[in-house]
Amino acid sequence: MGSESHQLHIFFFPFMAPGHMIPMIDMAKMFAMRGCKSTLITTPHDEPTFLRSIAKTKDSGFDINVVTVTLPLKDVGLPEDCGSLSKITTMEMRMTFIRAVMMLDRQIELLIEKLAPDCLISDIFLPWTTETAAKFGIPRLVFHGTSAFSMAGMECVRLYQPHKKVSCDSEPFIIPNFPGEITLCRMQMQDFVNEENELTKFVNVMKDSEKTCFGVVMNSFYELEPAYADHYRTFLGIRSWFVGPLSLCNKETEDKAHRGNEASIDQHECLKWLDSKQPTSVIYICFGSMTNFNAAQLHEIAVGLEASGQQFIWVVKKDPNAEEGKEEWLPDGYESRIRNKGLIIRGWAPQALILDHEATGGFVTHCGWNSILEAVAAGVPMVTWPVAAEQFYNEKLVTQVLKIGVDIGVKQGVIPFGDSVKSERVEEAVKRVLVGEEAEEMRRRAKALAEMARGAVEEGGSSWSDLGALIQELKSHRLAHTKKI
Repeated sequence: MGSESHQLHIFFFPFMAPGHMIPMIDMAKMFAMRGCKSTLITTPHDEPTFLRSIAKTKDSGFDINVVTVTLPLKDVGLPEDCGSLSKITTMEMRMTFIRAVMMLDRQIELLIEKLAPDCLISDIFLPWTTETAAKFGIPRLVFHGTSAFSMAGMECVRLYQPHKKVSCDSEPFIIPNFPGEITLCRMQMQDFVNEENELTKFVNVMKDSEKTCFGVVMNSFYELEPAYADHYRTFLGIRSWFVGPLSLCNKETEDKAHRGNEASIDQHECLKWLDSKQPTSVIYICFGSMTNFNAAQLHEIAVGLEASGQQFIWVVKKDPNAEEGKEEWLPDGYESRIRNKGLIIRGWAPQALILDHEATGGFVTHCGWNSILEAVAAGVPMVTWPVAAEQFYNEKLVTQVLKIGVDIGVKQGVIPFGDSVKSERVEEAVKRVLVGEEAEEMRRRAKALAEMARGAVEEGGSSWSDLGALIQELKSHRLAHTKKI
């Protein structure tokens, strides 16, 4: 009885990139709120962000903590300031960074020995942790920071290789044995799929570790993608629990404001600006932490936004080499002309707060899964502008399956700069998602999904129930393991 009743202790180990860390922190909070002890693993580089993000949950009496491991950056030849994937600029550096992360195995083992968790939930990019967990007889769950749609779609492409049966990179193919007649072309797929490289081997290792682990935790909810959740579980045979949208564990303004890095704008200033606008009249533009558009593309976006005549909040990466307001991409006199219409945030924005505000009527996004799910939870339609990774799959889910967005017309993935898009396309897409009958129809569908999202995480909802079932299964596993010992 003692083992069944004592608190379940879970380690959460995200990959060191903002898009991977933010949902994992939310997940640790969610487990803690359901009575588990949550321990997050990070590096000294990211520890302040983690501590700030969990402070309110911890102060509310929930059992959540942070421990650190040190990346051996020097040993692999990376500069000491490369503590996060967002600082990595080339594919070669990316693989070197992954090697440094793999060298954390002994530090993780020592933490497991010392703190004796009952389970390890770790990022898909940390396949070696399946073996580490097995050494100590504890289950490892994989965290996929994306949709069942994209995971199942990518696996069907990997299994059936339709991209090898077309004559050129732009020729579309239908993803085989996949619901919905979804088409892609080679230009929209990751490089490692089209031609074997070091990353291909690493992806195969990830897939193998996924098959031998306890199961998969998904930041999604069943009602959003039922056909693809079923496909993932039954056709591909992967045990999975849908516990999202994880961002909805942040109910208060302060919680939403403290997700991720320190915002580059005061949240109250941002909300005050939005409060002065009419409902659904503002377009929000943000391309995540990994996209680096060049000056020419930023200029096209600036011109397109102004020409659209719509009000906007636009997040651009801070250029450390340029004086604010005098960047190369900024048209002459731009900020004085758009003073009442546009707000440019240079750096990190409180995205969940902005999307949740009633003035926000549309979102131009790179189709990273966290951004899409936050928009879904807020009931905001999207303009899709995929850049890399699984983002072209996510675009298809938004525009073709859910029908809550319009694509801007990107034809190929270009890491990290994105495919070139002219100002006219920006102008047209922004108007389409904000104004007119089509926009209203998308907004109605988006609001209905937002209701479903909230229902999923409330008591008795699909995600609430899946999380409860997973906690119970982990307790049963611990009890069985204790009896064996």
